[in-house]
Amino acid sequence: MNLILSADKNWAIGKDNKLLVSIPADMKFFRETTTGKVVVMGRKTLESFPNGLPLKNRTNIVLTANPDYQVKDAILVHSKTELEEELKKYKSEDIYVIGGGSVYRMLLKECDTAHVTKINYAYEADTYFPNLDEDPDWEIVADSEEQTYFDLEYYFLKYKRKA
Repeated sequence: MNLILSADKNWAIGKDNKLLVSIPADMKFFRETTTGKVVVMGRKTLESFPNGLPLKNRTNIVLTANPDYQVKDAILVHSKTELEEELKKYKSEDIYVIGGGSVYRMLLKECDTAHVTKINYAYEADTYFPNLDEDPDWEIVADSEEQTYFDLEYYFLKYKRKA
């Protein structure tokens, strides 16, 4: 399974249920990488999307503890066990965990690839991703040239879990 996220230099990923910054090239990378695939998210991540609607041209799986929660065009699961059963229906390499913080932490051990847009800036944040640079189980296997968006520097990094 894959993780895909954008994080600042302190591995912050969000504040007040919003991304820290919206970088067009990062959004394009996300869209191109996940289109036609399975995206796994928590309810709050879904609700942060425009109009709170699932992403088009993807299989959206939403984890929520609320048994009454309803959303059109998404598969709802209510526990990690239920999620794991649902994920068995798909090829592992086609599954992308897209947030938020608690869903990333829950599924990190089951993932073997992480696509991280690493932003060279420290934002005020309330949600963080585990620091893969300090985790001996992970290594960077690909990284891009420095990218810039106005005065913001960022990199597209690909991490793999060590065998």
